[in-house]
Amino acid sequence: MIDKIRAISEGISRVLYPESCPLCGRVIGGKELCCNECMSKLNPIKSPVCLKCGQEINDQETDCCGDCATMQRHYVKGFPCLSYNQHMAKCLSDFKYHNMRCYSRFLADIIVRERGKEILLASPEVIVPVPVHKSKLRDRGYNQAEVLGAELGRRLKLPVDTGLVLRDSKTTPQKGLSNHEREENLKRAFISSGKIVKYKSALIVDDIYTTGATVEACTRVLQSMGIKEVYYTSVCIGKGY
Repeated sequence: MIDKIRAISEGISRVLYPESCPLCGRVIGGKELCCNECMSKLNPIKSPVCLKCGQEINDQETDCCGDCATMQRHYVKGFPCLSYNQHMAKCLSDFKYHNMRCYSRFLADIIVRERGKEILLASPEVIVPVPVHKSKLRDRGYNQAEVLGAELGRRLKLPVDTGLVLRDSKTTPQKGLSNHEREENLKRAFISSGKIVKYKSALIVDDIYTTGATVEACTRVLQSMGIKEVYYTSVCIGKGY
């Protein structure tokens, strides 16, 4: 009943306030969340892929990308959706820094369309958005991963828990750091909330996966709490190696 009411409300809202394409800004109609021209500019992940993080690799004879071959990964498997490109860069930046929280519907749609079935087959019991430091939360007013996680949870019918992993320290910006420096930078950035958890598996959600340092740090915290099987999904994945 709640979903039906929400669908009616969203339908009325779209009539009164037509949505614009998250990539080019043009007004779009109907049920689409992105215009056809921009949709063709997205780059869904194609095989062969790294069996760990899920990013595209060039060699079909290789199981893992350079990052996963050289850096330890404790999560089970990743479900990234798109290769990061210039067309998604502005969309994700606006979503993250410019209060375009409405883009969460479009971004969650991408995850469900590209990897939804695989995620459900993995059977995560809870969605865990990557947390941000309280200073960033204060500046932005929201955590984009939490907004995305809430929308994804609604569509996949999975609970979302934002109180398991906490961002304990404000770290040096990751941009410009080497892969090893990123790992070290984030090693102590996340801590357990100390909550008693009943979950045995979890899905970490973030907008973009680059080298995997953030997901790895969050995975270690979740596993220390007794959640042994950890997966991740992201809208985009960049070339980390």
